[in-house]
Parts: sequence; C-alpha cells; structure tokens
Amino acid sequence: MPFGRLSRVPWLRPVVGAWPWALVAAVLVAVRLSKGALLSDAYALLSRPFWPGSAQKEWLQAAQQLDQQTRLGQLELDNRRLRRLLDLQRASPGKVTAPVISREPGDWWHQLVLGAGGLQGIRAGDSVIAPGGLIGRVASVTPSTARVALLTDSASKVGVWVGRTQRHGLLTGVGSSRPVLRFLEKDPQVRPGDVVVTSPASTLVPPGLSVGVIQSVDDKAVPATLAVVQLSAPVASVDWVQVLTRQGPAAAGS
Repeated sequence: MPFGRLSRVPWLRPVVGAWPWALVAAVLVAVRLSKGALLSDAYALLSRPFWPGSAQKEWLQAAQQLDQQTRLGQLELDNRRLRRLLDLQRASPGKVTAPVISREPGDWWHQLVLGAGGLQGIRAGDSVIAPGGLIGRVASVTPSTARVALLTDSASKVGVWVGRTQRHGLLTGVGSSRPVLRFLEKDPQVRPGDVVVTSPASTLVPPGLSVGVIQSVDDKAVPATLAVVQLSAPVASVDWVQVLTRQGPAAAGS
C-alpha cells in the first residue's frame, strides 16, 4: 500500500506522524552507543574535499627537514664546546679551571665573575685565558669567586709584541669588542693579519700568550701608529676559563 494511503488509515496515523521523531531518537541512540564515532566519520566524509593536498604535505616535510638540520647544527656546536671544555679541564699545575657564573649586560666588555676564588689558589693579578688565548686578569678575589677585568675593559693595559716586525706595543681596552694597540714608535711596520702575543718583557702576564690579530692600522694617528686588534679568544661568549695562578712565596705577597 502506498505511503500516502497509509496515512489515511486511522490507527496508523499516530505511527506515521511519529516516524521523524523515531528516526531522530534512533540516530541519537546510535551516536550514544558508538561514542561519537558516527559523527566523526560523517565529518571526515564531508570535509575530505578540504583536506591538505600535496602542497601542504611538502611544506610539512620541508619544516621537518629544517628542524632536523637546526638540531644537528646545535649538536655540532655543543660537541665543539664540550671538546674545548675537556681541553681546559686537562689542567696542568698552576692552572685553575673555572666557570663564568655572572656577567652584567651593561658591563659586557669590562668584567666577568668566575665560580672559583681564593680557596682554589686564585689571586688578584693572575692571568685568565680561554680557548684561543688571553682574555684578561683577575681584578679581585673572594674565597669562592673571582672578578676578571677583560682586555676590552677601558682600564686594561697590557704589554704585547708583534713577532713579524718585533715591535712592542700597549694593548688598551676601549670598552668595545676590539681593543686598540698603541705602538711606541711612529712607523712600526705592522699590517692587518699580524699576530699579537703578550710581550716577552711583560711583568704583568706570562710572555708569549696568544692575544689576537691586527685587524686595521691607522698610521696617521698622533703621536704614534694605532691598530685595532681582533682578540683570538671568544670574549663575547666564553663560559669556561683557566686562571694561570702564580706559585711560591712571591705570589703570596703580591
């Protein structure tokens, strides 16, 4: 019997009128029993045309590759840093390995604080080196810390030597990343690329320590030639150093 004729039968009219509600109830029961799986499947089916295509997949793959390359680069940097640290930790007598524990942003090129001090034999005036060469001298000491005045500090003055021309000079900090080398004569015959070490005649630091390389020369400076020096040690990023302690009775009285 056609559906329209069924609705004319008196006792079937309530059933025919209630079938939409029965369908809704059946759907709700199905959703309840499936814990929402039916809705998830329906949503997935309807949204399939809008799913990411091959272009989005390539972008994701490129992002993953970039992340992996970044991680690998960081691991290589950490590996080199740990190797340098191991080299520092193979300390010979007269050397104290110490971490950099404090550094003021406004005082970046002037001082830093070490996590070792008088109890480890460090004294004021001791030379401080990092991977690459000399970075400064100990300015003051507490039992467990030491404050280092860097070569870039405006109060720092260290005698140095240019081996190629056998000329002496005074390395002076100017409060920036590159100190200035002031020569004692008008024409020291130096040039960019010349290596600078501590002076053989220096009484403040051990002779022959690596300091840096001449970056530029001003031969018109008065009264004598000036040169800008790029330090060989990474002063801006150093986090471990060695302190060259002075041994014997003379050190105790200094």
